[in-house]
This record gives sequence, structure tokens and C-alpha cells, in this order.
Amino acid sequence: MPKSARQQRFDLPRILFSLMFITIMIIACFWVVQPFILGFAWASMVVIATWPLMLKMQKLLWGKRSLAVTGMTLLLCLLFVMPISILVSTVMDNTSAIVSWASGQEKLTPPRMEWLTSLPFVGNRLFSSWHSLLQSGGSGVFAKVQPYIGQTATWLLSQAAHIGRFLMHCGLMLIFSALLYYKGEAVAQGVRHFALRLGRERGDAAVILAAQSIRAVALGVVVTAIVQSVLGGIGLAVSGIPYPTLLTVVMFLFCLAQLGPLLVLIPAIIWLYWSGDTTWGTSLLVWSCVVGTLDNVIRPMLIRMGADLPMLLILCGVIGGLLAFGMIGLFIGPVVLAVSYRLLSAWMKETPLPEIVAGTSPPPTDSTTNAQ
Repeated sequence: MPKSARQQRFDLPRILFSLMFITIMIIACFWVVQPFILGFAWASMVVIATWPLMLKMQKLLWGKRSLAVTGMTLLLCLLFVMPISILVSTVMDNTSAIVSWASGQEKLTPPRMEWLTSLPFVGNRLFSSWHSLLQSGGSGVFAKVQPYIGQTATWLLSQAAHIGRFLMHCGLMLIFSALLYYKGEAVAQGVRHFALRLGRERGDAAVILAAQSIRAVALGVVVTAIVQSVLGGIGLAVSGIPYPTLLTVVMFLFCLAQLGPLLVLIPAIIWLYWSGDTTWGTSLLVWSCVVGTLDNVIRPMLIRMGADLPMLLILCGVIGGLLAFGMIGLFIGPVVLAVSYRLLSAWMKETPLPEIVAGTSPPPTDSTTNAQ
């Protein structure tokens, strides 16, 4: 091969400048679309999770895609965006009152728990144990815990303070959802074509697996959290607990983190008994037993739809997403970890474990056979 041909084939500066130009273009594109990434990601997850519902609605509306897209957009606005906006507005309205109560008090007095004496068999013993705890330093325990309660409440409320940014992402989610509903098949074909070009059959399988994981998280985590928090919030409102909407928000966060609604309902029950309202306290206790065990009925049905994901994975996704992206991270964080977990598991299962791991010796190699 002539020297000039080799130089033209292996032109290192040309390759480096080409890579530099492509890198600059990718960074520039990312810089331009950065304000829309979270909204588009949120919309993609919502559309993938609700795509079967949109197809059913299209059949009911005489096969008109435009009518189905309009109906789904209104449904998302009524059942998703408007409730979240109302909840965030309620949090913002009660910010000053909660922070002043949690961090502005000089002394937090523990309750006397006199209602414990009305309990049969063990009431007097529990009452004496409680007062023994108070006399041996219970007030000091409350005094040490109180500053952390104030700091925690201030941090949680500061996460909800970005109401403008959060509502902007809600609006972008609605717009992108409508576009994806309308051109869903073309977008899915383009994504699968890109995946095939990138990783051939394995890339296409990864796209399908990612869509299944998104739908699994939406069904197994979000739906269960919404049902439990709404029913728990109804119980709080009916029983006369202060700030029921705000407590419903907290309950929804706990349900997303797989901690359950009882972390909110049990203190509410104790507060009712402490204030002397034993009738509503007992009613809320019975209702809390129903709401707290409801996931044992809902979750098995959703597991059959593919929502069997590790609880630690969802917990890390919720907390990490909240810290990284704010309130929108409650939805994006678990989905990102679930998709990565599913793809990694599928990639690991492609190759079976070697025999040495199973406890058997590996087969002899050619060199060992020749040496023998």
C-alpha cells in the first residue's frame, strides 16, 4: 500500500477533531434541552405506564386518536397535576406555622398519657411505666430530640418551596405527554431503531425490558401509595386531625418509600386518645388497620403484572431522587433504579455461572491433557 494511502486511512488528527466536534455538539444539545429533560422523562414514564389505558379509551371514542389524547390529557390534569398542585400549595400555606411549632418552642412537654389507665389488664402498668420513664429523664429525651424535629421539618418544607419549578415540570409533563400519546408508535419505533443500531437484538430487548420496568413501578409503587394515602387522608379528615392535607402528603411519601401509612396514622391515633376523644381515636384505629394492611391485598395483584421489585431498591430510589431532583425525583428515582436493576439482572443471566462456582472442578484444558 502506498504511503499516501496509509496516511489518508490513519489520519489521527482528523479522527481527533471529528471526535472533538461530535463531543461539542452533544454537550451543546444537552445544554439547550437541559430545562426540559426532567419534564420529558416524567412524561415518558407516565405515557408508558398508561399506554394501554389510552388504547382502550381510543376504542371507546370511535377510534379517534385526537379525542383519546384530549381525554388522557384531561385525566392526567384532573387526577395527577391538580391534586399535587393543591397539596404543594397547602404545604406552602402552612410552612410558617409548622416551622414555628417544630423549631420555635423552647420546651416540648411530654404528654401525661392518663388515658392509659382506662385500658383493661395492662393499663395501670403502662401508666406507671410511662411516668417512671418521665421521672428518669424522659423530658431530657424530648428536649434532645426536639431540635432535630425542627431541622427535619424545615428541610422537608424547603423541598416543597420550589413550587414554581415543580409546577413548570408539571406543565411540561402535560405537553410532552400529549405529544407522546399522539405520536406514540412513531416514537417507540424510533427508540427501538436506535437501540437496534446501538446494540442489535440486545439493545431492542433492553428497551422492551425498560418499558416493562417503568410500568411495574407505576403499578406496584405509585398506585399502591396513592390508594393508601388517599384512604388514610380521608380517615384523618373525618376524625378531625389538624392539617389532614399536609399529613396526606407525608403519608404519600412514606408509602412511596415502602414505609407504610402507619407512621402517620399511629401518631394521629395517639393524639386523639391524648386529647380525650376516644370515640374518634378508636374509629381511626380500626380504619388504620384496614388501610395499613391494604397493600397486602393490592400488591399481590400488581406483582403478577411485573411489580416484584426489592423494597431496598425502591427506598433508595425515593430518597435519592428526592435529594437529587426535588419532589419530581419521587417519581423518577425509583424508575431509574428499577430499570437499571432489571437491565443488569437480564445481562447477568445471559451467561450461566461457571462450574467452579457450583463446587465442581473445571474440565481439563488442552495443555493439561498434553502434559499428562
